[in-house]
Amino acid sequence: QVQLVQSGGGLVQSGGSLELSCRASTVPNGDFEMGWYREVPGKQREMVANMSPKNTDYADSVKGRFTISRGGFQGSRYLHMTNLHPNDTGVYYCTMRTMSRTFWGQGTQVTVSS
Repeated sequence: QVQLVQSGGGLVQSGGSLELSCRASTVPNGDFEMGWYREVPGKQREMVANMSPKNTDYADSVKGRFTISRGGFQGSRYLHMTNLHPNDTGVYYCTMRTMSRTFWGQGTQVTVSS
């Protein structure tokens, strides 16, 4: 069982920046990918940024503003968010996908005020 622990987030004014962090309790054998999703009330959870061994992908709405990165530990991911908009408000979840399972972090609230 993998546990993902998130930190960061909070309240920021429009145009500001925030960083989210995620650390896995362990990493699986074999390939896996980690990324960030966000959830807004009334909408489906959507992928924001994802990093796999071969690709890094971003939602169109965050390209050029958000950057996903990995720390020294394979099971760590950071999401650096700049030029935040009120539409970026939501609960952000760290996720890890292996060949057989998907794990989720506890979620972190990001609120962007106009």
